[in-house]
Amino acid sequence: MVVFAGILLLLNALYNVVVWPRFWTRVAKDPRARDAQGRPTKFLTVHAILIGVALVIAVVSAIAGIMLLLG
Repeated sequence: MVVFAGILLLLNALYNVVVWPRFWTRVAKDPRARDAQGRPTKFLTVHAILIGVALVIAVVSAIAGIMLLLG
């Protein structure tokens, strides 16, 4: 069961590292991301925070998965 949990955590980390940066490129290109003066809008800021949190969770998942598989 521990091996399964470790693999699942690593797969979660891999999924997040693959998906979220691709989503960021779409968000950054969205017309709602910047106002008329080119400044970032709340749309861009909120998505940047969400993606950042998701990537932090991915790193934590990867570390936990490795620790489970090695320990």
